[in-house]
Amino acid sequence: MSTTQDRSMRKKVTAWALWDWASAAFNAVVTTFVFSVYIADADLFGDNANASLGWTMTAAGIFVAIIAPVIGQSTDRSGKRRGLIAFTTSVTIIATAALAFVRPDESYLWLGLLLLAIGNIAFETGSVVYNAMLTDISTPKNIGKISGIGWGLGYVGGIVLMLFLYVGIIGPEVGWFGVTSGDGMSVRVSMVLCAVWTLAFSLPLMLTAADTEAKTTSRVGIIDSYRMLLRSVARLWRTDRSIVWFLISSAIYRDGLAGVFAFGGVLAGVAFGFDSGEVLIFGITANLVAGIATIKFGYIDDRVGSRPVILFSLASMVILGLLIFLLHDQGKIVFWIAGLLLCIFVGPAQASSRTYLARIIPPGEEGEIFGLYATTGRAVSFLSPFMYATAISIGAILLDSSKKDAAYFGILGIAIVLFAGFASFLKVRPAEEKLTDSAA
Repeated sequence: MSTTQDRSMRKKVTAWALWDWASAAFNAVVTTFVFSVYIADADLFGDNANASLGWTMTAAGIFVAIIAPVIGQSTDRSGKRRGLIAFTTSVTIIATAALAFVRPDESYLWLGLLLLAIGNIAFETGSVVYNAMLTDISTPKNIGKISGIGWGLGYVGGIVLMLFLYVGIIGPEVGWFGVTSGDGMSVRVSMVLCAVWTLAFSLPLMLTAADTEAKTTSRVGIIDSYRMLLRSVARLWRTDRSIVWFLISSAIYRDGLAGVFAFGGVLAGVAFGFDSGEVLIFGITANLVAGIATIKFGYIDDRVGSRPVILFSLASMVILGLLIFLLHDQGKIVFWIAGLLLCIFVGPAQASSRTYLARIIPPGEEGEIFGLYATTGRAVSFLSPFMYATAISIGAILLDSSKKDAAYFGILGIAIVLFAGFASFLKVRPAEEKLTDSAA
């Protein structure tokens, strides 16, 4: 590769990875540690706020599951990626900025939830396209490295942005620009800054993303897209059922992993009484712990294989989730210790899942099976929100209490999803993993 080509590729990788850095605003701040905690506060938005957040994210997840196969297959056929990534990112930015209008009043609850759902649908749809771009900017020898750069920037971006917001807006009694917590202004102003952050760092990809060559000009609807998906799964079931079981089990536990971060901040605030500043500090620490652990476990993965890492990580998270539930009455210290320990295993489970699949895919079938991996992961993206909201509702009935007092039951819902993923992964036949540098 010539120097000019090498420089051009580095620019493409940089623009692509910066989108992950930009996504920290929506992933870490909006849906995890700031706005979701704000909108779930029963004192501000009513007793049903927390459960309503879970049901809303369930609905958004179902919608994403319905459209993901259509979006993914349509993008592959038409090659039109630049326009779609620009559109979905723009919708995410607009929805994030509009959250500034959500005042701390029960009458604003559904406005906040609607905007959160729209932003989540746009962001998840854009992620499908974003992930598909990875093969355009990498080779089989460096795909893991480039993917890791993007993943790592997502964690680091979350730390940087949350520190910025804590020091300047949320932490002080009177923050920058004279912002205080009155009328929810510290959170609402943070949403505007998140929108600006997302725009600034996603703009390079939106401007430089390239379309790929169209495979066909024909259009395929939702029904035909699912028929194509089912035919691919049926063929794999006949030829290698272990891969199918992996796709099923990983879809379940990956949604549980997403649930850990999606509702971790809400649990800290609603169930364990963390204030907004404490939630942000926890979020910064959690991202730091997850990032370091992911890198360290990568070396373990290379030595022992991905399967032991996945099983150990999932089992540890289930046990720690149960400890948080059983010891909830001990207060914040339980969540600080067990919650951070739980965060150690999220990144390794995610990274090792992708690596495991890369090692066992039959040569020549990488593109199709990684496409199924992405689609099946989206297909159950409603599961953790559903189980989270259901567990809280059942807990309120069992305790004959308010849903606010039963908020700690939400961790049980997520633990059940993780256990279901662990149990189904046991059906994945132990494979002869190709422990090579390029596979890691």
